[in-house]
Amino acid sequence: MAHLLLIQCPDERGLIYKITGVLYAHGLNILRNDEFVERADNVFFMRTELVGDVAADTLLAQLRAALPAAARIRLADNHPKNIVLLVTKEHHCLSELLVRHAFGELNARIQAVVSNHEVLSELTGKFGIPFHYLPHEGRSREAHEAEVLAVLASYTPDFVVLAKYMRILSAEFVQPYANRLINIHHSFLPAFVGASPYTQAYARGVKIIGATAHFVNEQLDQGPIIAQRVIPVDHTHSAHEMAQAGRDVEKIVLARALKLVLDEQVFVHRNKTIIFD
Repeated sequence: MAHLLLIQCPDERGLIYKITGVLYAHGLNILRNDEFVERADNVFFMRTELVGDVAADTLLAQLRAALPAAARIRLADNHPKNIVLLVTKEHHCLSELLVRHAFGELNARIQAVVSNHEVLSELTGKFGIPFHYLPHEGRSREAHEAEVLAVLASYTPDFVVLAKYMRILSAEFVQPYANRLINIHHSFLPAFVGASPYTQAYARGVKIIGATAHFVNEQLDQGPIIAQRVIPVDHTHSAHEMAQAGRDVEKIVLARALKLVLDEQVFVHRNKTIIFD
């Protein structure tokens, strides 16, 4: 049986020797091993793909005994995760994930789509995914978020994906999903804020456009970055063409970030990520 061993702990001499010794004693075979030391904070990260039968509790207990007391150790089997998507009106990110899900290209089960607009209900229904329309008009942010959180709680997802969900979330909403809430946005921030960023970019004659996928924290668009990508543009691109190219980048970057997270390739340390790709 395949397993993933994920370790994050203070660095010290002999860590790999100690870890592999425990694995060998359990008769486990290492298929792939990645490690990294964040020297600024002296933190060791390790992701190990294993195969073999194992008594998980015993293995973890022995690893904890061998490693520093502050070590974070997890044994996973890389099973498909449960996710819920939050959307507003734009279809490109939702469409990309629904198609990948339909063809088994996501290591996940899309449990539901939640939206503050009804626009994407028909699209979602074509894939047989439940759609929850929760309008925000005439309601306080607190009341609306409470309703969204109640729907999420009914599914208990491993991750929540903001697939162009155009609502600013409160700290109270984010906190229960720390490092489990993933967002996508254009990479112009903080240069071109507010409405019509591509019109602003066109007016400035920008030469690259791109997208950033990140975990959501309590600071707007300031969470740990998971994936980014840029593409070149020039004076021949209209604002409309820039926006279309931007949407293409956004959907690819979000899908890429989600794959990294779902495949247990991402460690979060302070406000950055360590990614074993």
